[in-house]
Amino acid sequence: MRLLSSVKAATRRCSGRLVARLVSHAAGRGVRPGGEELRRLRLDDLAPAPQPELLFGLSPCVLALRAARRRVARLLLQAGRAGLQGERAELLRAAEARGIPVVRPRRQKLDALCHYQVHQGVCMEVTPLRPRPYTEAGEASPGDDPQQLWLVLEGLHDPRNLGAVLRTAHFLGVDKIITSRRNSCPLTPVVSKASAGAMEVMDVFSTDDLTGLLQAKARQGWLVAGTVGSLAPETSQSSEVPVTSCLEFLWDRPTLLLLGNEGSGLSQEVQACCQLLLTILPGRQLPPGLESLNVSVAAGILLHSICSQRKGFPAGEERGQLLQDPPATSQGLTVAQHPGLSSGSGKERHSGGGGAL
Repeated sequence: MRLLSSVKAATRRCSGRLVARLVSHAAGRGVRPGGEELRRLRLDDLAPAPQPELLFGLSPCVLALRAARRRVARLLLQAGRAGLQGERAELLRAAEARGIPVVRPRRQKLDALCHYQVHQGVCMEVTPLRPRPYTEAGEASPGDDPQQLWLVLEGLHDPRNLGAVLRTAHFLGVDKIITSRRNSCPLTPVVSKASAGAMEVMDVFSTDDLTGLLQAKARQGWLVAGTVGSLAPETSQSSEVPVTSCLEFLWDRPTLLLLGNEGSGLSQEVQACCQLLLTILPGRQLPPGLESLNVSVAAGILLHSICSQRKGFPAGEERGQLLQDPPATSQGLTVAQHPGLSSGSGKERHSGGGGAL
């Protein structure tokens, strides 16, 4: 009780000093204290610091530490492992070199801390990672590169879907990721784990005005291509926007590819901005309820069908050579370069190391 009273008294003293400073500032400018000027002044010294979050999983932690975009409070390595090797040893050395505290809790403690997610014995307390404002994305004109591809995500809710989409986009070479700020999943540790850490090394941008962005890019000569389910007669009948199979799409100019919400797809406002709608045709007659794909699976199919047209993408004979001689082509790859591959042991890869959940 005595401690609580002291805290309350200190809070009142700090608040009193702050108000006095604000009143003095307003009076110095000839403004009546308590007026409009006082209301406009921001109480910056009362703004709360961002709450840390627990990043979990080997690849997310390794890539987050390498990218150095987050502040790391401490590294948690599971106790009881007989000698840290590979990326865990690298992680420990990097943390010690940067003066990051390292603690060794037991498995049960780590399980509880990360709410029983698959942590692989590695967690880090870090500051949150936020999408950057679209205004920081920089402008790119169609003349710069006719084969630019931006992936636009509207209203994705499931963090594992979002993480899987980010992993695929990074793997296949998407140039930029844009998300709608409204009704979209934030960049949580679950998203990072599902992306195998790709979220830690790629830039994700967001916008409050998605339709305005699409209209502006269309005026600049970009193709705005939406996506719809394979069996959407109401779309083809009520819309003047042409619908085509992704296998027939010709990528001959910079393109924005739009993916919508897991259940409702693209909103009507966003779909009205599209110049073309892409779909994935099924291989058989489907019963009701199975006429669409999971959004992360659809993203993989759509992005591969588009990115395989990119100049420099391995053609048929080159792909065959890659398969026949994997050691020569995979030598030197690390998790930081390719989040789809793990530089750890085969046992780690099969036990969920770096995999989407």
